[in-house]
Amino acid sequence: MNAVVFAAVIGVGIGLVVGALGAGGGILSVPVLVFVLGMAPHDATGASLVVVGLTAIVALRHPAKQGNVRWREGLTFGAVAIVGAALASRLSLFVPERALMLSFGALLLVVAIVMARRAYTTRLDENVKERGPTLAGQPSEPEPQPSWLALVLAASATGLLTGFFGVGGGFLAVPMLVIALGLPMRAASGTSLLVMIMTSAAALLARIGTPTHIDWPSVLIFAAGTVLGGMAGGPLSAKARPSSLTALFAVLLAGVGVLTLATA
Repeated sequence: MNAVVFAAVIGVGIGLVVGALGAGGGILSVPVLVFVLGMAPHDATGASLVVVGLTAIVALRHPAKQGNVRWREGLTFGAVAIVGAALASRLSLFVPERALMLSFGALLLVVAIVMARRAYTTRLDENVKERGPTLAGQPSEPEPQPSWLALVLAASATGLLTGFFGVGGGFLAVPMLVIALGLPMRAASGTSLLVMIMTSAAALLARIGTPTHIDWPSVLIFAAGTVLGGMAGGPLSAKARPSSLTALFAVLLAGVGVLTLATA
């Protein structure tokens, strides 16, 4: 199978993850661009920003229609994040390619652990809900109080990761939107797509005038696959167990992380 067509097929799977979870799928774009399409790591991180941004734009439609995008909070989070995204996008060009891939492989393993832990806690919540409604008179859990310091720190970290590695940063944005702003999980997942659009655009614009080369035909074909997956991913999230999707994604991340470290 032609490498570009194979990449597009993989892109459909990545888009499904982005649409269903609102996070995480974009982190697989760089390995696909490097190992399947043979791009140089620095070029792949730039091209990944195109893929992440286009996929998030399309995937945003479903949660927006469902009322699961908090526009004010997302724009605030994204406004802080784009500063780090633009800065890190420039800084990554000074990092040797092997060091960039080694650090990216390590990031994949860290995210795999985070996603596995999230899958476990999500499954516990699902099991509680399946047992039936809470007993009358039982005190409900207090709503998390927004923390603007946590918001600034999380948004800055999201932007730095987006610009440096060319990833969407949604895997960090989703839990931090829950913790820092107290958003429900579905609202955080939808809002993270808005953040991904803003940070990927800022990081891509920051690379104008740099030696980064983007193979537009190959990247757009790959992006077409992720966009198709993103369109289907939103409805999928309403049918599949979020914990199962997250657990499968954690396993995939761990495998790609080991591969990246072994071949860097």
